[in-house]
Amino acid sequence: MKLASISLYPVKSAAGHDVPEAEVQPWGLAGDRRHLITDAGGEILTAREEPRLLACVPVLDGEVLTLTGPHAEPLRVVAGTAHSTVDVWGDPVRLTDCGDEAAAWLSALAGRPVRLRWLDDPTRRPVDPAYGQPDDRVSLADAYPLLLTSTASLDRLRDWIAETALERGEEPPEPLPMRRFRPNVVVEGAAEPFAEDEWKRVRIGEVVFRVTKGCDRCVLTTVDTVTYTKGKEPIRTLSRHRKWDGKVWFGINLIPDRPGRITQGDPVVVL
Repeated sequence: MKLASISLYPVKSAAGHDVPEAEVQPWGLAGDRRHLITDAGGEILTAREEPRLLACVPVLDGEVLTLTGPHAEPLRVVAGTAHSTVDVWGDPVRLTDCGDEAAAWLSALAGRPVRLRWLDDPTRRPVDPAYGQPDDRVSLADAYPLLLTSTASLDRLRDWIAETALERGEEPPEPLPMRRFRPNVVVEGAAEPFAEDEWKRVRIGEVVFRVTKGCDRCVLTTVDTVTYTKGKEPIRTLSRHRKWDGKVWFGINLIPDRPGRITQGDPVVVL
């Protein structure tokens, strides 16, 4: 197996972009999900509620974050000095406000008042102790430092989706893109679809990861990343084939045990 692609999502729930290589830090890929967007009341705002956030394309150049979108000129983000505590899925996390200019840019895109916030210290947020060790940390990702998916599993899911459509007398949809699942690393060459369900440890290049658990999927996967409209797939089909414990599953969560650098094309070995 080999590493097919690497993706960064500098702002939680905004668009991601592929990179040829990345530094794996204890809390995730360098620069990944270090920013998030809150509403006027200080609550996290995601593309689940505002799909237009996916039209924001944040790109990191070194430590400089630039926002691009269809509604305004690109904006270079400069963090401010004001701080606040934001509830990140049950974790109170102290974040830095990124100023009025970034807030105005994103508010114009979202169609409501929002703020951009930055996790200046990624060691602040622990991983769920039910699946992690006391020293494990995560940035602003939903739960764990990295998400891995496989092309073999996506191919099988695409086949299932086409079968579902035919059974219902619907036109088969365009093949579902992997970006719907927002993985950090995509593996190709797995012997079987969903082989990753059984992995416990995996090495990508020289970086060793611990597998915590599968990734349960939410309605965000149903948002078309081009039109920003919601559909039924892949949740409808995953519910038929990949549902247990009251949830649907695709991909696995990783915690780095031996950080380092990964590069597209690196060998992937199950340990």
